[in-house]
Amino acid sequence: MYVSVSYIKPVIHLFKTSLLQPEDNDTELTKTIKSNILGYLVNKYSDPVKDELLDMASLMDPRFRTSYIDPDKVEQIKRRAVSELLSFPTDKSTPQPGPVVQVDQEARPQPNPKRKKTLGAFFKKSVPTPGPDQSEEAKIETELATYLLLPEVDPDTDPLQWWKSNKSNFSRLSHLAKKYLSIPATSAPSERLFSVAGGVVTCSRACLKPEAVDRLIFLAKNV
Repeated sequence: MYVSVSYIKPVIHLFKTSLLQPEDNDTELTKTIKSNILGYLVNKYSDPVKDELLDMASLMDPRFRTSYIDPDKVEQIKRRAVSELLSFPTDKSTPQPGPVVQVDQEARPQPNPKRKKTLGAFFKKSVPTPGPDQSEEAKIETELATYLLLPEVDPDTDPLQWWKSNKSNFSRLSHLAKKYLSIPATSAPSERLFSVAGGVVTCSRACLKPEAVDRLIFLAKNV
């Protein structure tokens, strides 16, 4: 199973608040081990650049979003997301108009009659919608706000599959999701590739071109 770097923030939070907290029945050795592991995690992820990258990955994971981001840093992370999307190259191609379909006036659907507003309607979250004359920055901010207002996603949901299904709804944010959720949480996948490469490039096959090596490794891992 592929594990994205977006898992790191929730796991650290779980260690800090639950798993590595000292308990009454812990021995001194257990308390020392827990303290050392917690200190290692704090030191390893104390770098501001690394911490911000983890926050961005967490933001793009529909299961977590801002749940594990420091409340004081949420606005900063949202501004970074907007800034990164503004720097992405935009697709200048315009869709071609489709064929004009004549609709019979009698077959045209009639507008629905007005419905009375229920009590529950007053508690619905207001989802922002982009206007036709909004700037690209405003459209990105609206899309991000809509994404953050979505209902909670099941923790067992595959974030990559979720974005594949919702790409059309969040066409801009999907670029950031692809960028950050493609980062593996550990170096194990890349180390496995090195092992595969060692089996491909041997003493008797030392004259393989780099392009051929890339193709052979790809086939070995995907066929």
